[in-house]
Amino acid sequence: MKKLLFFTICLLVAGSVSAQGYYSGHRRAVRRSAPRSSASDFYRTRVGIAGGFNFADAVDAYNSNYSTAGITAFHVGLTLDIPVAYPLSFAPEVLYSQKGYAATTTDGNFTQRSNFIDVPLLAKFRLSPFFNFVVGPQVSFPISTTNTYDNGFNGTAQDHYSTTHDRTVLDGVIGVGVDINPNVEIRARYTIDFQQTDDNAYYIPGYRNEVFQLGIGFKFQ
Repeated sequence: MKKLLFFTICLLVAGSVSAQGYYSGHRRAVRRSAPRSSASDFYRTRVGIAGGFNFADAVDAYNSNYSTAGITAFHVGLTLDIPVAYPLSFAPEVLYSQKGYAATTTDGNFTQRSNFIDVPLLAKFRLSPFFNFVVGPQVSFPISTTNTYDNGFNGTAQDHYSTTHDRTVLDGVIGVGVDINPNVEIRARYTIDFQQTDDNAYYIPGYRNEVFQLGIGFKFQ
């Protein structure tokens, strides 16, 4: 996880440097009209698409010492940026997102992979022409869950069974974005469940999903 965070920071720094170069050059080329252009760009509603990787894990709802291994998954979906008053905008999204975790037990390896429709309802703050900060709640609608058990001897001994949660989950989201240019953004976010997931709780302890997201977004006028 430390390597992942280091990689994310490096990528955002590189994106920030690239964006600074782009916007600096843009300002030099149109210096007299830049303030008006910047204001008009902010007050445009933008529709977009986004996608990337999920580095998912789980934390126990009651035991801080509970430890699991992460899985790599993905997210993809639609984005919307609705300006409110500079530098604040409302940024709702609809994402298909995979979450889950892996655990090693004395009897073998267990992996859970869950599919969700996530609806982040974010406040977005533009901290500079190319850098933004987002925070807000997220409503997650579970679609399905597949649990895989591997006893370590052969593939045919795996036990696959699926369950479907019957309730929505409330999450929290925090993240940053770097605009490489006006239409392309690098995104890094952290999400965590506020509620315990207790589907099939007789066999699987209650837990909360946590996900580090790294992705790219494309915005259209």
